Amino acid sequence: MEYTEGIIKNTEFFTTAELAKKLKMNVQVITRKVQAGEIRAFKIGKDWRIPESAVHEWLERHANDSRNGNGKKAKVVKGNVTDDKIEQLPPRRFERKYLLEFILAQFDPSKTYSKDEVNRLISRYYDDAETVRREFVAEQMLEEVDGRYRRRSGYKFSD
Repeated sequence: MEYTEGIIKNTEFFTTAELAKKLKMNVQVITRKVQAGEIRAFKIGKDWRIPESAVHEWLERHANDSRNGNGKKAKVVKGNVTDDKIEQLPPRRFERKYLLEFILAQFDPSKTYSKDEVNRLISRYYDDAETVRREFVAEQMLEEVDGRYRRRSGYKFSD
């Protein structure tokens, strides 16, 4: 009994309306996701109570980390990345771009890098660092200024 009381005391619960407001979503969308079991919740009478941990789990499953998810980008990354290593860049432009973005996401946007640092970072994921570095610049993912590189702040990742 004390264990359960401790869990309840230390857990914040949301109603569907509260969660919808917090996430700036429509309450009916949240309700449908709860009813479908996509978001773990407890039905008490007519109302749903959603533990904060369930919200975190659901958001984590829908994070835009290219290794998670079910979209086209996620499938390309899953199909071409093994143990964080890309064996070969695909010839199809959109697939290639998804994999370049997978590597680009590893660059800190607030940091500048030397050519050697860029090549070392790329080499963790793909063996031909020179090619990827040149493609980063050509695709305007990285910019080079005075021999230093940085991730372009205006670059928008694909969905």
